[in-house]
Amino acid sequence: MSEDMIFDVVVVGGGPAGATAAHDLARRGHRVALLDKAGRIKPCGGAIPPRLIRDFAIPDHLLKARVTSARMISPKGVAVDMPIKGGFVGMVDRCEFDEWLRERAALAGATRVTGSYEKITRDAGGLAQVSFRAKGDSAPQTLQARLVIGADGALSQVGRQEVPGADRARFVFAYHEVIATPSAESGDSDRCEIHYRGTLSPDFYAWIFPHGKTMSVGSGSANKGFSLKTSVRDLRSDTGLSEAATVRREGAPIPLKPLKRWDNGRDVVLAGDAAGVVAPASGEGIYYAMLGGRLAADAAAECLRTGDARALAMARQRFMKLHGRVFFILGMMQYFWYRNDRLREAFVSICKDPDVQRLTWEAYMNKELVRRDPIAHVRIFFKDLAHLLRLAST
Repeated sequence: MSEDMIFDVVVVGGGPAGATAAHDLARRGHRVALLDKAGRIKPCGGAIPPRLIRDFAIPDHLLKARVTSARMISPKGVAVDMPIKGGFVGMVDRCEFDEWLRERAALAGATRVTGSYEKITRDAGGLAQVSFRAKGDSAPQTLQARLVIGADGALSQVGRQEVPGADRARFVFAYHEVIATPSAESGDSDRCEIHYRGTLSPDFYAWIFPHGKTMSVGSGSANKGFSLKTSVRDLRSDTGLSEAATVRREGAPIPLKPLKRWDNGRDVVLAGDAAGVVAPASGEGIYYAMLGGRLAADAAAECLRTGDARALAMARQRFMKLHGRVFFILGMMQYFWYRNDRLREAFVSICKDPDVQRLTWEAYMNKELVRRDPIAHVRIFFKDLAHLLRLAST
C-alpha cells in the first residue's frame, strides 16, 4: 500500500469515545479512519451533564428532554425528590446522538469505514495492519495505521488482544427497553426515576429516564444469575408502563472500574468503555467516554509528533488525575450502600438532606468534587455514620 494510504490513526469503535477521538484528530489535520459496526446501540439512560454540552459543543436539537429533578425510590417505596437548582441534565437518544458524533467526525475529515474489527498484525516495518470484515464479505480487509485507538466497548477485542490486563475488567450488565411515552407520563418529562430495590437489582439500581417521545426503562446488575429482563418487566408493571409500545430492546456489559493500563507501550491506546471509564454507583459513562476519547486523541497526537510511544500513557495519567478520586469515592459508595435493602433504604433517606442534594448536583453538573463549604461535608459525614450505625431513622 502506498504511503498516502497509510492512516495516522485508525479508531476502532464509533461510540462517543471513538467518534470524539476521530473528530479531534481529524480537526488537527491527521489522516484518521473511524471503523465502526453499523446498527449497534448501547443500552444507556442517555444522561449528559451541562459540562459535556459545553466542552463538546452539543447542539440543543439533540436534547430530547431536560431533567430538572431526580426521584429516588427506596425499597419500601419512599420517594425522595432531588431538584436541580439552577441547572438541568440533558437526555439524549443514543441512536441519534452517536450517529451525529460520527457524522461530525466525518465532516472534520475522518474516513468512515463500516465493518467488524478482527485483529491487529504488524508488517515487516512494524506498521499496524487493522483487519476488519465488512458485512457480507467472505474475506477481511485491512487498514494500515501508525497508531490505533481501541474504543470498541466494554468487551474490547483491541484491548484484550493488545493491552495487558484488559481481559480482567469488572462489569455490571445492563438491559433497557425504550418505550413510547404514554400520554399520562408526558407531564413528567423533566424528572427521572431511580429505583433502589433488591428485587429490581441486587447490587445496582433500576431506572426510568425520559427522552421526550420515548422513555428508557432499565436495570443493571453484576450478578450473572439475576434476570434483568424480568426486572424491567416488573418495573414496567409496577409503574403502569406495561402496555406502552416497546420501540427497541438493548443489553450490554458496562465496566465500573478504570483499567490499570490503557496502552500497549507501542501503538495502541484505549478509550471509553474499553478503558473502563464508567462511573461506579451512578453508571454514568457518556461524559467520561468523550473525555477519554479526547485524552486518547491528545496522547496519540503527541506520540505522532514526537515518535515516543510513552506519550500514549498520558491518556490514563491525565484522566486519573482529573477523576480518579471521584471514581474511588463512587466505588466506595456503591460498595457500602448497594449491598442490601436496609442500606438502600438508608441511602435514599440521606438523599432528603439539602446538603447532599446541593453538593451532589454541583459535582455532577460540573464534573468535579465540590471543595468549598467543608462544614457541609462534615455534616454529611456524620449523617452517613448515623445511618450506618442505625442511629438515624429511615
